[in-house]
Amino acid sequence: MQAVIMAGGKGTRLSSVTGDKIPKPMVPFCGRPLIEHMIENLVANGVTDIVVCVGYLGEHIVNRLGDGSRYGAKISFVREEGPLGTAGALFYAKALLNDDFLLMNADLVADVDVQRMYAYHRQKGAIATLFVHPNSHPCDSDIVVKDAHGRVLQFDFKENPRTGDYENCVNAGIVLFSVEILERFRAPEKLALEKDVIAALLAEGKPVYAYGSPEYVKDVGTPDRLEIAQREFESGRVAAGNLSRRQKAIFLDRDGTLNVFKGLITKPEQIELIAGVPEALAAINQSDYLALVVTNQPVIARGDCTPETLERIHKRLYTLLGNQGCYVDDLVYCPHHPDSGYEGERKELKIDCDCRKPKTGMIDALVKKYHIDLSQSFFIGDTYRDVQTGCNAGVKTILIPSDAATEKEQFTAQADYRVKSLPEALEKIGIR
Repeated sequence: MQAVIMAGGKGTRLSSVTGDKIPKPMVPFCGRPLIEHMIENLVANGVTDIVVCVGYLGEHIVNRLGDGSRYGAKISFVREEGPLGTAGALFYAKALLNDDFLLMNADLVADVDVQRMYAYHRQKGAIATLFVHPNSHPCDSDIVVKDAHGRVLQFDFKENPRTGDYENCVNAGIVLFSVEILERFRAPEKLALEKDVIAALLAEGKPVYAYGSPEYVKDVGTPDRLEIAQREFESGRVAAGNLSRRQKAIFLDRDGTLNVFKGLITKPEQIELIAGVPEALAAINQSDYLALVVTNQPVIARGDCTPETLERIHKRLYTLLGNQGCYVDDLVYCPHHPDSGYEGERKELKIDCDCRKPKTGMIDALVKKYHIDLSQSFFIGDTYRDVQTGCNAGVKTILIPSDAATEKEQFTAQADYRVKSLPEALEKIGIR
């Protein structure tokens, strides 16, 4: 696998930092040019053949990086004589590319397990794989709309009027392309990566997939974002999030923990956030922990709700959280229910499965997906099932007792902590 770094832009938004003397990729970042950190991170993740597309004041980049040997890489350069957008310079780069390649902008601070992403790309047989993640401001971000298998259906661009609910699935600015994509670049022309190149692939029905990951990827195209990223880099948070390293997680129940308990929820309008939850999730988002929702949803097996309606319910949850500046890193649910006798039930889902809490199938899948260290993780929920699930998985447990059935109080003694709210639960973990 190779990599292409788009480093030709002027970086107008960073002009207060760069002035007119250096290009954007040479902006100082923790004492060194930003692009050096990008090169070293690619090498650390196994990518050593790198093409850098330069333009405005590009000689500064060429002189600084050289042939790449001092970074343990082979670096080649191509120059765009005029602005070619976020993809047009691939026409010049294609002569140097003979393998699948990672394309990224030069204004990113990122630490991604590239080999894990590449394995997903190959397994899906994708022509393009977009790195996507949730963020704290989805309302003004480009949203990637995908199906349940991760296949990209369309973009919902930030300038579009957005009145409905949506999944917090944001395009992060990193794309893995199969080498065959280069056949499309037949002349030097100004092209926007998403609106021209990827949109054309989607229109033709080509396999474009979204790779969801909580790893650190941040656009530092403004002075404020640059300052935040430098603090997080120096604290070790950037490197710690790489999925080659063990992650810490807070597993969260849904009903009664994040949203107000109203029995079985079958409509999006029934979702109502519990007071204090957005602030608590925002604190988790700023911590070293992943926020992972694990929920039983027997409404599917019982026939009370279709999978499509449940997806709308969860989009409502994501939207309400995003509007409050927070997010969950992932949400998984069990659609099964072992007991029969419900009108309209789905017989194929009336099974004794391995994923329904208090069994640990959902947690097991998340552990594999995100390389989670259970010994440093927690389960927070409002019922005995949540506590028992955490105990079965081998994580510390925190109970926020609900006012529902006596059954929910049966195993309260097993919880490591018993609190009154999610913010109080985070205090027990050490997150404020």
